[in-house]
Amino acid sequence: MKIMEFLNKKAMTTNLKASDKEGVIRELVELLAKAGDIKNKEELIKALLTRESLGSTGIGQGIGIPHAKSSAVKSLVAAFGLSQKGVNFDSLDGEPAYIFFLLIAPEESAGPHLKALARISRMLKDKYFREMLRKSKDEKEVLKIVEEEDSKKY
Repeated sequence: MKIMEFLNKKAMTTNLKASDKEGVIRELVELLAKAGDIKNKEELIKALLTRESLGSTGIGQGIGIPHAKSSAVKSLVAAFGLSQKGVNFDSLDGEPAYIFFLLIAPEESAGPHLKALARISRMLKDKYFREMLRKSKDEKEVLKIVEEEDSKKY
């Protein structure tokens, strides 16, 4: 599975404005809504915040992968956000998060959702890939970096 199969190219930003976890989630959900990928924003935000209450999706090394299952989507979809300042995302390592992949799967989906999470996690383990994303100036640059990394075997 490739990230470009579910990452919405219209739901990306290299300039997240939010300064807290809920703000980041709301901003990324808004991107998906504007891109036309979701039906009910508030339902989706609630599902994501409920998932966060079970344990932070801030996995450390400057990364947050908020995810949930929701009837607000018909198929697996993701948004990308980059924070220049960093956000306290209750990360496992206590460090701020800068790189965010928001992943939403339909409620009845299991396999694709888990494969997508695994794919994103594996790719983000690569320090060079993380640094390239952090330095991205715009969405086109992010797309190029992700597409390049996506073409590699994992």
